[in-house]
Amino acid sequence: MRLSYPQITKLSSRLSVLLGLLLCFGTSFGYAQANLVKVTETKSKNRIAFYAENHSFTDYDVFFEVKGSNFRQSAAKPRWIRVPAASRVHLKTIILLRGKQPQYTKTLRTNDSLSKRALKKEYEVLDIPPPKVKPKKQITIYTSKGCDTCDSIVNQLNAQNFIFRSISLDEKPEIKAQLGTFLSKSTQEMDSLSSPIISLGGRLYSWITTFEQMMEEVEKE
Repeated sequence: MRLSYPQITKLSSRLSVLLGLLLCFGTSFGYAQANLVKVTETKSKNRIAFYAENHSFTDYDVFFEVKGSNFRQSAAKPRWIRVPAASRVHLKTIILLRGKQPQYTKTLRTNDSLSKRALKKEYEVLDIPPPKVKPKKQITIYTSKGCDTCDSIVNQLNAQNFIFRSISLDEKPEIKAQLGTFLSKSTQEMDSLSSPIISLGGRLYSWITTFEQMMEEVEKE
């Protein structure tokens, strides 16, 4: 099949857009991978120590090399080194030559396919907050002052690192009025709420009084 010039131009334009998207995704993926484990340096009078810091909750094997001039390092062949999740591991130390400025480049490769041959060294545990948990349904909690049930549910959501929104009805009277109208509750009833009003995936609940009840509704299809 022979294509006309306009068809070729249109096809070329589409391919350019597709290639741009692929490059964008590839760059984003590489950037995310590179930031899972990073190399830090600790400098002393005549030494530079390199450490791998794993800021993820996955174990990695890393391969680290330093090349350059005006320093000395071990002649031993570099090895893959295990860097456990949320940890800091010493990789290598170079000794600087007196009176000279070191010039060097660093190379770090990471692999989440762990090898039994990887060198396992002592490590320091890093204090990294656990990742946020995205619930099956979007959670929004409308709270009121003096509502112990509201505080209990919010505290448990925070303790388990769930992603959610918390809105104080005392600070948002316009939302309070809208919810009262939608739920057919009087102003007096809205002013004396003893439990939160909860939105799960856009559906409102005014009868939930415990974290467990809420999570049961979240898990329902």
